[in-house]
Amino acid sequence: MRKKLFVLAVLLLCVGAAGLFAQESIESLGFSLDVVWLFIGSILVFIMQIGFACVETGLTRAKNATNITMKNVMDFMFGALVYWALGWGFMWGNDSGGLIGTSQFFHGPMELSIENGNFYKNWFFQVVFAATSATIVSGAMAERTQFKSYLIYTCFISAFIYPISGHWIWGGGWLGSMGFHDFAGSTVVHSVGGWAALMGAVVLGPRIGKYVKGADGRITVKAFPGHNIPYAALGALLLFFGWFGFNAASTGVATVGDGGIWSGLNIGRVAVTTCLAASAGAVSSLIVSWIWFKKPDCSMTLNGLLAGLVGITAPCAVVSPGASIVIGFIAGALVVFSVEFIDKVLKVDDPVGACSVHLTCGVFGTLAVGIWGNVEGVAVGVLHGGGLAQLGIQAVGVLSVAAWAGIMSLVLFLLIKLIFGLRVTPKVEMMGLDLAEHKSEAYAGFQIFSNM
Repeated sequence: MRKKLFVLAVLLLCVGAAGLFAQESIESLGFSLDVVWLFIGSILVFIMQIGFACVETGLTRAKNATNITMKNVMDFMFGALVYWALGWGFMWGNDSGGLIGTSQFFHGPMELSIENGNFYKNWFFQVVFAATSATIVSGAMAERTQFKSYLIYTCFISAFIYPISGHWIWGGGWLGSMGFHDFAGSTVVHSVGGWAALMGAVVLGPRIGKYVKGADGRITVKAFPGHNIPYAALGALLLFFGWFGFNAASTGVATVGDGGIWSGLNIGRVAVTTCLAASAGAVSSLIVSWIWFKKPDCSMTLNGLLAGLVGITAPCAVVSPGASIVIGFIAGALVVFSVEFIDKVLKVDDPVGACSVHLTCGVFGTLAVGIWGNVEGVAVGVLHGGGLAQLGIQAVGVLSVAAWAGIMSLVLFLLIKLIFGLRVTPKVEMMGLDLAEHKSEAYAGFQIFSNM
Protein backbone atom coordinates (compact mmCIF):
# COMPACT_ATOMS: atom_id res chain seq x y z
CA MET A 1 0.00 0.00 0.00
CA ARG A 2 2.78 2.41 0.94
CA LYS A 3 4.56 1.56 -2.29
CA LYS A 4 1.45 2.40 -4.32
CA LEU A 5 1.02 5.69 -2.48
CA PHE A 6 4.66 6.55 -3.12
CA VAL A 7 4.33 5.82 -6.83
CA LEU A 8 1.13 7.89 -6.97
CA ALA A 9 2.84 10.81 -5.22
CA VAL A 10 5.77 10.67 -7.64
CA LEU A 11 3.37 10.63 -10.59
CA LEU A 12 1.46 13.61 -9.23
CA LEU A 13 4.71 15.51 -8.73
CA CYS A 14 5.79 14.70 -12.29
CA VAL A 15 2.45 15.80 -13.71
CA GLY A 16 2.58 19.02 -11.68
CA ALA A 17 6.14 19.72 -12.74
CA ALA A 18 5.24 19.01 -16.37
CA GLY A 19 2.29 21.40 -16.10
CA LEU A 20 4.45 24.14 -14.65
CA PHE A 21 7.09 23.53 -17.30
CA ALA A 22 4.47 23.59 -20.05
CA GLN A 23 3.01 26.85 -18.72
CA GLU A 24 6.46 28.41 -18.54
CA SER A 25 7.24 27.15 -22.05
CA ILE A 26 4.01 28.61 -23.43
CA GLU A 27 4.73 32.00 -21.84
CA SER A 28 8.30 31.90 -23.12
CA LEU A 29 7.11 30.97 -26.61
CA GLY A 30 4.58 33.79 -26.55
CA PHE A 31 7.23 36.33 -25.57
CA SER A 32 9.53 35.00 -28.29
CA LEU A 33 6.79 35.38 -30.89
CA ASP A 34 6.17 38.95 -29.75
CA VAL A 35 9.89 39.76 -30.05
CA VAL A 36 10.14 38.25 -33.54
CA TRP A 37 6.93 39.97 -34.73
CA LEU A 38 8.08 43.39 -33.55
CA PHE A 39 11.51 42.80 -35.09
CA ILE A 40 9.94 41.92 -38.44
CA GLY A 41 7.69 44.99 -38.20
CA SER A 42 10.69 47.18 -37.41
CA ILE A 43 12.56 45.90 -40.46
CA LEU A 44 9.52 46.60 -42.65
CA VAL A 45 9.33 50.16 -41.34
CA PHE A 46 13.07 50.59 -41.86
CA ILE A 47 12.57 49.64 -45.52
CA MET A 48 10.34 52.71 -45.77
CA GLN A 49 13.55 54.80 -45.61
CA ILE A 50 14.44 53.32 -48.99
CA GLY A 51 10.95 54.12 -50.21
CA PHE A 52 11.19 57.77 -49.16
CA ALA A 53 14.62 58.08 -50.78
CA CYS A 54 13.30 56.68 -54.08
CA VAL A 55 10.10 58.75 -54.09
CA GLU A 56 11.86 62.03 -53.31
CA THR A 57 14.71 61.39 -55.73
CA GLY A 58 12.40 60.33 -58.53
CA LEU A 59 10.06 63.32 -58.16
CA THR A 60 12.87 65.90 -58.22
CA ARG A 61 15.54 66.85 -60.77
CA ALA A 62 18.54 64.73 -61.68
CA LYS A 63 21.07 67.36 -60.59
CA ASN A 64 19.98 66.91 -56.95
CA ALA A 65 19.63 63.12 -56.79
CA THR A 66 22.80 62.46 -54.76
CA ASN A 67 21.91 65.21 -52.29
CA ILE A 68 18.42 63.83 -51.64
CA THR A 69 19.77 60.30 -51.31
CA MET A 70 22.36 61.47 -48.77
CA LYS A 71 19.69 63.25 -46.73
CA ASN A 72 17.49 60.16 -46.58
CA VAL A 73 20.42 58.02 -45.52
CA MET A 74 21.84 60.36 -42.91
CA ASP A 75 18.61 61.45 -41.26
CA PHE A 76 18.23 57.90 -39.97
CA MET A 77 21.85 57.62 -38.87
CA PHE A 78 21.83 60.88 -36.91
CA GLY A 79 18.24 60.32 -35.81
CA ALA A 80 19.00 56.91 -34.28
CA LEU A 81 21.80 58.36 -32.17
CA VAL A 82 19.87 61.34 -30.84
CA TYR A 83 16.74 59.27 -30.27
CA TRP A 84 18.78 56.87 -28.13
CA ALA A 85 20.38 59.74 -26.23
CA LEU A 86 17.36 62.02 -25.73
CA GLY A 87 14.29 61.21 -27.79
CA TRP A 88 13.36 57.93 -26.11
CA GLY A 89 13.53 59.53 -22.66
CA PHE A 90 11.36 62.50 -23.67
CA MET A 91 8.81 60.17 -25.28
CA TRP A 92 8.74 57.12 -23.01
CA GLY A 93 10.39 58.21 -19.76
CA ASN A 94 8.54 58.63 -16.49
CA ASP A 95 5.72 61.10 -16.96
CA SER A 96 5.90 64.65 -15.62
CA GLY A 97 2.42 66.15 -15.54
CA GLY A 98 1.39 64.52 -18.81
CA LEU A 99 3.72 66.75 -20.83
CA ILE A 100 7.18 65.20 -21.10
CA GLY A 101 9.22 62.15 -20.16
CA THR A 102 11.96 62.80 -17.63
CA SER A 103 13.97 59.57 -17.42
CA GLN A 104 15.71 56.82 -19.44
CA PHE A 105 18.06 59.16 -21.29
CA PHE A 106 21.17 57.51 -22.76
CA HIS A 107 19.39 54.30 -21.83
CA GLY A 108 20.27 50.67 -22.53
CA PRO A 109 20.60 48.15 -19.69
CA MET A 110 23.13 45.33 -20.05
CA GLU A 111 21.40 42.67 -17.97
CA LEU A 112 19.56 40.01 -19.96
CA SER A 113 16.01 39.85 -18.63
CA ILE A 114 12.46 39.91 -19.96
CA GLU A 115 12.03 43.51 -18.78
CA ASN A 116 15.19 44.66 -20.57
CA GLY A 117 14.33 42.53 -23.57
CA ASN A 118 11.05 44.42 -23.78
CA PHE A 119 12.95 47.70 -23.74
CA TYR A 120 15.21 46.72 -26.64
CA LYS A 121 12.48 45.38 -28.89
CA ASN A 122 10.33 48.44 -28.22
CA TRP A 123 13.23 50.86 -28.73
CA PHE A 124 14.08 49.34 -32.10
CA PHE A 125 10.46 49.62 -33.23
CA GLN A 126 10.16 53.20 -32.04
CA VAL A 127 13.39 54.50 -33.57
CA VAL A 128 12.26 53.63 -37.10
CA PHE A 129 9.06 55.57 -36.46
CA ALA A 130 11.06 58.59 -35.33
CA ALA A 131 13.16 58.37 -38.49
CA THR A 132 10.02 58.31 -40.63
CA SER A 133 8.73 61.55 -39.12
CA ALA A 134 12.05 63.30 -39.69
CA THR A 135 12.54 62.12 -43.27
CA ILE A 136 9.16 63.53 -44.39
CA VAL A 137 10.67 67.01 -44.17
CA SER A 138 13.39 66.45 -46.77
CA GLY A 139 10.92 66.16 -49.66
CA ALA A 140 9.21 69.49 -49.02
CA MET A 141 12.58 71.27 -48.69
CA ALA A 142 14.30 69.48 -51.56
CA GLU A 143 16.66 71.08 -54.09
CA ARG A 144 17.58 74.24 -52.18
CA THR A 145 18.52 73.34 -48.57
CA GLN A 146 22.08 73.33 -47.24
CA PHE A 147 23.16 69.83 -46.27
CA LYS A 148 24.64 70.88 -42.91
CA SER A 149 21.44 72.69 -42.00
CA TYR A 150 19.41 69.64 -42.90
CA LEU A 151 21.44 67.53 -40.48
CA ILE A 152 20.90 70.08 -37.70
CA TYR A 153 17.13 70.23 -37.99
CA THR A 154 16.65 66.50 -38.52
CA CYS A 155 18.51 65.88 -35.25
CA PHE A 156 16.33 68.37 -33.40
CA ILE A 157 13.12 66.83 -34.77
CA SER A 158 14.15 63.30 -33.72
CA ALA A 159 15.45 64.36 -30.32
CA PHE A 160 12.81 66.86 -29.24
CA ILE A 161 9.84 67.84 -31.43
CA TYR A 162 8.63 64.36 -32.38
CA PRO A 163 9.21 62.69 -28.98
CA ILE A 164 7.37 65.25 -26.86
CA SER A 165 4.12 65.25 -28.84
CA GLY A 166 4.56 61.48 -29.09
CA HIS A 167 4.65 61.35 -25.29
CA TRP A 168 1.34 63.20 -25.11
CA ILE A 169 -0.34 60.48 -27.18
CA TRP A 170 1.58 57.21 -26.79
CA GLY A 171 3.84 57.74 -23.79
CA GLY A 172 1.22 58.16 -21.07
CA GLY A 173 0.67 61.88 -21.63
CA TRP A 174 -2.41 64.06 -21.42
CA LEU A 175 -3.88 63.42 -24.89
CA GLY A 176 -3.76 59.66 -24.51
CA SER A 177 -5.36 59.98 -21.09
CA MET A 178 -8.35 61.87 -22.50
CA GLY A 179 -9.01 59.12 -25.05
CA PHE A 180 -7.26 60.46 -28.14
CA HIS A 181 -6.73 57.51 -30.50
CA ASP A 182 -3.95 57.25 -33.07
CA PHE A 183 -3.18 53.58 -33.55
CA ALA A 184 -0.06 53.84 -35.72
CA GLY A 185 0.70 57.52 -36.19
CA SER A 186 -1.40 59.64 -38.58
CA THR A 187 -0.75 62.46 -36.11
CA VAL A 188 2.17 61.21 -34.01
CA VAL A 189 4.37 60.55 -37.05
CA HIS A 190 2.85 62.01 -40.21
CA SER A 191 1.23 65.25 -39.07
CA VAL A 192 4.30 66.13 -36.99
CA GLY A 193 6.54 65.55 -40.01
CA GLY A 194 4.03 67.38 -42.22
CA TRP A 195 3.92 70.48 -40.01
CA ALA A 196 7.71 70.59 -39.92
CA ALA A 197 7.80 70.18 -43.69
CA LEU A 198 5.34 73.02 -44.24
CA MET A 199 7.16 75.41 -41.91
CA GLY A 200 10.49 74.52 -43.52
CA ALA A 201 9.19 75.13 -47.03
CA VAL A 202 7.68 78.49 -45.98
CA VAL A 203 10.88 79.74 -44.32
CA LEU A 204 13.04 78.42 -47.15
CA GLY A 205 11.02 79.94 -49.97
CA PRO A 206 10.37 78.52 -53.45
CA ARG A 207 12.94 77.23 -55.90
CA ILE A 208 14.29 79.71 -58.42
CA GLY A 209 11.90 80.01 -61.35
CA LYS A 210 8.98 78.28 -59.63
CA TYR A 211 6.77 81.38 -59.44
CA VAL A 212 7.30 83.88 -62.26
CA LYS A 213 5.60 87.27 -62.25
CA GLY A 214 4.61 88.45 -65.71
CA ALA A 215 4.36 91.98 -67.09
CA ASP A 216 0.64 92.01 -66.27
CA GLY A 217 1.40 91.24 -62.64
CA ARG A 218 0.01 87.72 -62.80
CA ILE A 219 2.11 84.91 -61.32
CA THR A 220 2.74 81.84 -63.42
CA VAL A 221 3.37 78.61 -61.55
CA LYS A 222 5.97 76.52 -63.33
CA ALA A 223 6.10 72.75 -62.90
CA PHE A 224 9.46 71.04 -62.39
CA PRO A 225 8.81 67.45 -63.49
CA GLY A 226 10.53 64.65 -61.64
CA HIS A 227 13.42 63.10 -63.53
CA ASN A 228 12.63 59.44 -62.85
CA ILE A 229 8.98 58.45 -62.41
CA PRO A 230 9.69 54.67 -62.41
CA TYR A 231 12.08 55.29 -59.51
CA ALA A 232 9.33 57.20 -57.69
CA ALA A 233 6.89 54.35 -58.34
CA LEU A 234 9.40 51.88 -56.90
CA GLY A 235 9.64 54.08 -53.81
CA ALA A 236 5.87 54.31 -53.40
CA LEU A 237 5.50 50.54 -53.63
CA LEU A 238 8.32 50.04 -51.12
CA LEU A 239 6.50 52.40 -48.79
CA PHE A 240 3.30 50.40 -49.31
CA PHE A 241 5.23 47.22 -48.47
CA GLY A 242 6.79 48.74 -45.36
CA TRP A 243 3.47 50.15 -44.20
CA PHE A 244 2.24 46.66 -43.30
CA GLY A 245 4.89 46.74 -40.60
CA PHE A 246 4.10 50.34 -39.73
CA ASN A 247 0.43 49.61 -39.08
CA ALA A 248 0.08 45.90 -38.35
CA ALA A 249 3.10 45.66 -36.05
CA SER A 250 1.70 48.51 -33.98
CA THR A 251 -0.34 45.83 -32.21
CA GLY A 252 2.96 45.45 -30.32
CA VAL A 253 2.45 41.70 -29.92
CA ALA A 254 1.82 38.62 -32.03
CA THR A 255 0.10 36.68 -29.24
CA VAL A 256 -3.68 36.67 -28.91
CA GLY A 257 -3.97 38.13 -25.42
CA ASP A 258 -7.43 39.37 -24.47
CA GLY A 259 -8.51 39.93 -28.05
CA GLY A 260 -8.37 43.75 -27.87
CA ILE A 261 -7.05 45.99 -30.64
CA TRP A 262 -3.51 45.69 -29.25
CA SER A 263 -3.64 41.91 -29.66
CA GLY A 264 -2.28 39.59 -32.32
CA LEU A 265 -5.89 38.93 -33.28
CA ASN A 266 -6.03 42.39 -34.83
CA ILE A 267 -3.01 41.95 -37.13
CA GLY A 268 -5.15 40.58 -39.95
CA ARG A 269 -7.78 43.31 -39.78
CA VAL A 270 -5.14 46.05 -39.68
CA ALA A 271 -3.41 44.56 -42.73
CA VAL A 272 -6.71 44.37 -44.62
CA THR A 273 -7.80 47.93 -43.83
CA THR A 274 -4.31 49.20 -44.73
CA CYS A 275 -4.36 47.40 -48.07
CA LEU A 276 -7.85 48.55 -49.02
CA ALA A 277 -7.33 52.19 -48.03
CA ALA A 278 -4.10 52.42 -50.02
CA SER A 279 -5.76 50.88 -53.07
CA ALA A 280 -8.76 53.18 -52.80
CA GLY A 281 -6.46 56.20 -52.41
CA ALA A 282 -4.59 55.38 -55.60
CA VAL A 283 -7.81 54.79 -57.56
CA SER A 284 -9.37 58.00 -56.24
CA SER A 285 -6.37 60.20 -57.07
CA LEU A 286 -6.17 58.61 -60.51
CA ILE A 287 -9.81 59.48 -61.23
CA VAL A 288 -9.65 62.99 -59.77
CA SER A 289 -6.36 63.89 -61.47
CA TRP A 290 -7.62 62.45 -64.76
CA ILE A 291 -10.65 64.73 -64.59
CA TRP A 292 -8.72 67.73 -63.22
CA PHE A 293 -5.65 67.59 -65.49
CA LYS A 294 -7.28 65.81 -68.45
CA LYS A 295 -4.74 63.00 -68.12
CA PRO A 296 -4.04 60.08 -65.75
CA ASP A 297 -1.19 61.68 -63.80
CA CYS A 298 1.33 59.14 -62.50
CA SER A 299 2.99 61.22 -59.78
CA MET A 300 -0.38 62.30 -58.41
CA THR A 301 -1.59 58.70 -58.42
CA LEU A 302 1.48 57.63 -56.47
CA ASN A 303 0.79 60.36 -53.93
CA GLY A 304 -2.80 59.12 -53.76
CA LEU A 305 -1.53 55.68 -52.80
CA LEU A 306 0.51 57.24 -50.00
CA ALA A 307 -2.41 59.47 -49.01
CA GLY A 308 -4.60 56.42 -48.48
CA LEU A 309 -1.90 54.89 -46.30
CA VAL A 310 -1.47 58.01 -44.18
CA GLY A 311 -5.24 58.41 -43.84
CA ILE A 312 -5.79 54.87 -42.55
CA THR A 313 -2.82 54.86 -40.16
CA ALA A 314 -4.73 56.28 -37.17
CA PRO A 315 -8.05 54.38 -37.59
CA CYS A 316 -6.76 51.11 -39.09
CA ALA A 317 -7.54 49.05 -35.96
CA VAL A 318 -10.96 50.50 -35.19
CA VAL A 319 -12.72 50.63 -38.58
CA SER A 320 -14.24 48.02 -40.86
CA PRO A 321 -12.81 47.12 -44.28
CA GLY A 322 -15.70 48.97 -45.94
CA ALA A 323 -14.98 52.12 -43.95
CA SER A 324 -11.28 51.87 -44.82
CA ILE A 325 -12.15 52.03 -48.52
CA VAL A 326 -14.17 55.22 -47.95
CA ILE A 327 -11.34 56.74 -45.89
CA GLY A 328 -8.75 55.87 -48.54
CA PHE A 329 -10.94 57.19 -51.34
CA ILE A 330 -11.46 60.53 -49.61
CA ALA A 331 -7.73 60.81 -48.79
CA GLY A 332 -6.81 60.14 -52.43
CA ALA A 333 -9.05 62.98 -53.60
CA LEU A 334 -7.90 65.28 -50.82
CA VAL A 335 -4.25 64.97 -51.78
CA VAL A 336 -4.92 66.20 -55.34
CA PHE A 337 -6.79 69.28 -54.14
CA SER A 338 -4.26 69.91 -51.38
CA VAL A 339 -1.30 69.83 -53.77
CA GLU A 340 -3.06 72.32 -56.02
CA PHE A 341 -4.02 74.58 -53.10
CA ILE A 342 -0.58 74.63 -51.47
CA ASP A 343 1.20 75.10 -54.80
CA LYS A 344 -1.07 77.60 -56.56
CA VAL A 345 -2.95 79.41 -53.81
CA LEU A 346 -0.54 79.47 -50.88
CA LYS A 347 2.46 79.63 -53.25
CA VAL A 348 4.44 77.23 -51.07
CA ASP A 349 6.89 75.17 -53.10
CA ASP A 350 6.71 71.52 -52.03
CA PRO A 351 8.54 69.53 -54.75
CA VAL A 352 7.13 66.11 -53.85
CA GLY A 353 3.78 66.96 -52.23
CA ALA A 354 4.95 65.91 -48.76
CA CYS A 355 2.77 68.46 -46.94
CA SER A 356 -0.34 67.28 -48.76
CA VAL A 357 0.34 63.58 -48.25
CA HIS A 358 1.47 63.66 -44.64
CA LEU A 359 -0.11 66.78 -43.14
CA THR A 360 -3.45 67.08 -44.92
CA CYS A 361 -4.14 63.35 -44.95
CA GLY A 362 -2.64 62.87 -41.49
CA VAL A 363 -5.16 65.36 -40.09
CA PHE A 364 -7.99 63.73 -42.04
CA GLY A 365 -7.01 60.23 -40.89
CA THR A 366 -6.93 61.36 -37.28
CA LEU A 367 -10.41 62.89 -37.53
CA ALA A 368 -11.63 59.76 -39.34
CA VAL A 369 -11.34 57.89 -36.03
CA GLY A 370 -14.10 60.13 -34.65
CA ILE A 371 -16.31 59.50 -37.68
CA TRP A 372 -15.90 55.81 -38.60
CA GLY A 373 -14.44 54.35 -35.38
CA ASN A 374 -16.42 51.33 -34.24
CA VAL A 375 -14.74 49.63 -31.27
CA GLU A 376 -16.53 50.01 -27.97
CA GLY A 377 -14.29 51.24 -25.18
CA VAL A 378 -11.65 52.51 -27.61
CA ALA A 379 -13.21 54.76 -30.25
CA VAL A 380 -16.83 55.01 -31.36
CA GLY A 381 -17.43 57.60 -34.05
CA VAL A 382 -20.33 59.72 -35.20
CA LEU A 383 -21.57 57.16 -37.74
CA HIS A 384 -21.81 54.42 -35.12
CA GLY A 385 -23.74 56.24 -32.41
CA GLY A 386 -20.81 57.76 -30.55
CA GLY A 387 -21.95 61.34 -31.05
CA LEU A 388 -19.36 64.09 -31.30
CA ALA A 389 -17.35 63.08 -28.23
CA GLN A 390 -14.58 61.10 -29.96
CA LEU A 391 -14.46 63.51 -32.90
CA GLY A 392 -14.02 66.39 -30.45
CA ILE A 393 -11.15 64.61 -28.69
CA GLN A 394 -9.50 63.91 -32.04
CA ALA A 395 -9.85 67.58 -33.03
CA VAL A 396 -8.24 68.69 -29.76
CA GLY A 397 -5.31 66.39 -30.52
CA VAL A 398 -4.97 67.70 -34.07
CA LEU A 399 -4.94 71.34 -32.92
CA SER A 400 -2.57 70.71 -30.01
CA VAL A 401 -0.01 68.89 -32.12
CA ALA A 402 -0.38 71.54 -34.85
CA ALA A 403 0.48 74.26 -32.33
CA TRP A 404 3.42 72.32 -30.90
CA ALA A 405 4.99 70.97 -34.08
CA GLY A 406 4.17 74.02 -36.19
CA ILE A 407 5.47 76.68 -33.80
CA MET A 408 8.53 74.72 -32.70
CA SER A 409 9.47 73.91 -36.30
CA LEU A 410 9.01 77.53 -37.36
CA VAL A 411 11.26 78.72 -34.54
CA LEU A 412 13.81 76.03 -35.34
CA PHE A 413 14.04 76.91 -39.03
CA LEU A 414 14.24 80.65 -38.35
CA LEU A 415 17.08 80.10 -35.86
CA ILE A 416 18.97 77.85 -38.28
CA LYS A 417 18.50 80.43 -41.03
CA LEU A 418 19.83 83.18 -38.77
CA ILE A 419 22.79 81.29 -37.28
CA PHE A 420 23.94 78.79 -39.91
CA GLY A 421 22.09 79.67 -43.08
CA LEU A 422 19.31 77.45 -44.43
CA ARG A 423 19.30 77.91 -48.17
CA VAL A 424 22.07 77.41 -50.71
CA THR A 425 23.17 80.30 -52.93
CA PRO A 426 21.40 80.89 -56.27
CA LYS A 427 24.55 79.73 -58.09
CA VAL A 428 24.61 76.44 -56.18
CA GLU A 429 20.90 75.94 -56.73
CA MET A 430 21.24 76.45 -60.48
CA MET A 431 24.28 74.18 -60.68
CA GLY A 432 22.61 71.48 -58.62
CA LEU A 433 23.40 70.40 -55.08
CA ASP A 434 25.09 67.17 -56.16
CA LEU A 435 28.18 68.85 -57.57
CA ALA A 436 28.17 71.91 -55.34
CA GLU A 437 27.63 70.19 -51.97
CA HIS A 438 28.96 66.67 -52.57
CA LYS A 439 31.24 66.93 -55.63
CA SER A 440 29.42 63.89 -56.94
CA GLU A 441 27.00 63.24 -59.78
CA ALA A 442 24.24 60.68 -59.47
CA TYR A 443 24.47 60.04 -63.20
CA ALA A 444 28.14 60.45 -64.04
CA GLY A 445 28.82 60.38 -67.76
CA PHE A 446 25.40 61.74 -68.72
CA GLN A 447 24.79 65.34 -69.69
CA ILE A 448 22.30 66.86 -67.26
CA PHE A 449 20.74 70.10 -68.38
CA SER A 450 19.53 72.57 -65.78
CA ASN A 451 15.76 72.94 -65.72
CA MET A 452 14.62 76.07 -63.98
